[in-house]
Amino acid sequence: MAQPWSPSSWRDKPIRQAPEYPDSAALAAVEHRLKTHPPLVFAGEARNLTKALGQVAGGKAFLMQGGDCAESFAEFHPDNIRDTFRVLLQMSVILTFGAAMPIVKVGRIAGQFAKPRSADTETRDGVTLPSYRGDNINDNAFDAASRAPDPQRLMQAYAQSAATLNLLRAFASGGYADLHNVHRWTLGFIAGSPAGERYKALAARIGETLEFMEACGITPESTPQLRTTDFYTSHEALLLGYEQAMTRVDSTSGDWYDTSAHMVWIGDRTRDPSGAHVEFCRGIKNPIGLKCGPDLGDDELLKLLALLDPENKPGRITLICRFGSDKVAEKLPRLIRAVKREGAHVVWSCDPMHGNTITSQTGFKTRPFERILKEVKTFFDVHRAEGTHAGGVHFEMTGQNVTECLGGAQAISEDDLSSRYHTHCDPRLNANQALELAFLMAENLRTERMKDARFAASA
Repeated sequence: MAQPWSPSSWRDKPIRQAPEYPDSAALAAVEHRLKTHPPLVFAGEARNLTKALGQVAGGKAFLMQGGDCAESFAEFHPDNIRDTFRVLLQMSVILTFGAAMPIVKVGRIAGQFAKPRSADTETRDGVTLPSYRGDNINDNAFDAASRAPDPQRLMQAYAQSAATLNLLRAFASGGYADLHNVHRWTLGFIAGSPAGERYKALAARIGETLEFMEACGITPESTPQLRTTDFYTSHEALLLGYEQAMTRVDSTSGDWYDTSAHMVWIGDRTRDPSGAHVEFCRGIKNPIGLKCGPDLGDDELLKLLALLDPENKPGRITLICRFGSDKVAEKLPRLIRAVKREGAHVVWSCDPMHGNTITSQTGFKTRPFERILKEVKTFFDVHRAEGTHAGGVHFEMTGQNVTECLGGAQAISEDDLSSRYHTHCDPRLNANQALELAFLMAENLRTERMKDARFAASA
């Protein structure tokens, strides 16, 4: 029998990755103030995302979830939001064309500030300070004042999330996402690159198709789907005091929703079935992501599914698999088979970033692009072999022209990393690499679609 739940019941559970605030009264005051602020998203939008993810779980759509590793206060600018959004639009067009199915677009944005850390402290030159945990908690500068968790940062994170969401809603519904703008979404610095040229050719084909459709009377005025798009937000539900403050009762259903984002996920470091993060997430009705690392066992996964999704509702749970390119072929099949035996309806998504992080000889944390592509390809291969749907991808990227991940068509080398290495936490794909990844996934989705068509024809 399920235990009683409330937005604060997580406070009675053991918690990991929680910062130690020096002034608990100041933290409580900020959390109380946040409770009086308007929701950032609405329950009906979260329900729509659950419904869309239900289509993904059934093999009828594909999830594309991407964005910044960790949003920052310093890089908050409308141009950066726009550039990330339009790379995601480009990727979506590539995937839609290749998969011939709807693409569910979810950004790691408008709330993705806090980051789990491998250690609570960091030592430099004999000085030990609290680790940097994201701009909504402390500052990256290495001094005692900057590294002290400051609850006022939660208010700035809320304000930045609200402004970001406002701009994203305008982009998604105000004409920017119109398919007739498909040529204009290309960022200047990728024009002429292999991925840019390939996208340009695809955009030309889409333009011809739109001209044909308009000749048949199908216009943006008659078909709103041509000029608007659904775009959802997500972040890791790491800082539970903030998430609790943003959790409200939906007046139409009486259910609790975390209104800080449409979707939140539980990290690989915080997925303890008896822990605070699982306790909080089991009671909210938002779609929930669950990071699955190489140490996750079959029994623990099934226990987590029972806790988080006792009704086995399609679209409720997205399993975000982050094994590393050298482990996915070994670790993924047994989880798929366990979930199939249980009859659980889940979205299978691939996170090819976090299991492929290395430190370069020049001292930069980076990710080899070939390993990222290999993990995605193996993810698709395993699902084809198991007869299941490779439902999505979860990746870290930016619309900026950064040099943070090695390789790709630009052949970014270890010596190149220092030229435009801007991330506050983990290395991100740049726009060129993101488009290369999208074309790889489109090819795999096309193969899956052709296999399904052959199967249906022979049945």
